[in-house]
Parts: sequence; C-alpha cells; structure tokens
Amino acid sequence: MFVQIIQGHVADTEGFRRQGDRWEAELRPGTRGFLGTTGGITADGTAILAARFESTEAARANSERPEQGTWWADMERCFDGPVTFAESSDVEVLLAGGSGPAAFVQVMKGSTDKRSLLAEMDQLFTTAAPTWRPDVIGGLRAWITPTDYVEIIYFTSEAQARANEQSTPPPAVIARMADFEAMMAGSEYLDLTEPFFT
Repeated sequence: MFVQIIQGHVADTEGFRRQGDRWEAELRPGTRGFLGTTGGITADGTAILAARFESTEAARANSERPEQGTWWADMERCFDGPVTFAESSDVEVLLAGGSGPAAFVQVMKGSTDKRSLLAEMDQLFTTAAPTWRPDVIGGLRAWITPTDYVEIIYFTSEAQARANEQSTPPPAVIARMADFEAMMAGSEYLDLTEPFFT
C-alpha cells in the first residue's frame, strides 16, 4: 500500500468539500490502483486528506494525469496557507484498516525510535480491543521517515471513543501502560468529527 497525506488550513470549507465530491465524480473512474480516501476538517480549520493506493506506481500515475493537476489547482485555492505533503509505502494496517463506516476519525502524528516496541503495543491493543475498545474499527500507520509516522484511527463515533478512553484497561494493558504513555508523549492529535470517505 502507498499513502499520500495532505494537510493545510482551509479558508473555503465548502469549496474543499465540493472538490472532494468533484474528484469522486469526475476523476475517480479513471484512477487505477486507488483504494480510498479519508478526509475532513478539524475545529480550527486544518484540513487532512489521506489517499491510499495499491502501489507507489499507481499513485505516481494518478499524480501525472493532466486532469489531476487541474483538479489540484482548483483545490489549492481553498487553502489560505502552506500545504504540506507526506507519503509512504511503509504502511501498517491495524484491525480493519481504513474504514468508511467510521463517524469519527483521529489523526495522530508521532515519533519514536522504538518501532519494535510500538509493534508490541499494537499486538497488545489488537488482542484487547474487541472487549475493551469496541469503538475502534481500525487504523493505518504510515511511516514518513524511519522514526516519524502518521496514524489514522477510525471510530464508531466520537461519543463512544471519548467514553471508552476513560474505561479501565484490561490487566495486560495496565501492566504496559507506562510504555504506552511514553510512546505517545509529544504526539499531535487532529480530530475529524465529520470525516468523509471516497
């Protein structure tokens, strides 16, 4: 899998969403190797678009289409500041992966030099999630550099996510809570309360 992530502050939120609809209607039919898009705008106006492709080659082919360039020129006008781009073919799928049924999405930007420890935490969470965090549908983690990643987590709803994050973890998770908290220290969270999916 290959993931492209676009982030920037939008001034024209309606235009941003219209461009998403336009891409779905006009450009998606001719896009090969496309798996899906997650998008949304945070309360402070930060927009996130994360597009998934089967391969780097498929993503590059899409970017090189003239109609994609025209579409992006129109989309870029919706932003009122710099737009950042990140991409990776080093992608990990958590539980059900990118999930359209989600009503709440949280994007987390983090960094760690202990990737193997993070993998242990993933396995622990995967085992505990069905009974402890049934609100978590799935997620993706894209490694932008060897130590920096962007993680996208899909929830059934924000209300259920907020309630369950206050619940008592199972003993196996409690035993590793110090490790988990250390791994998450310094992470940036972006909440998409009205996510959209392609």
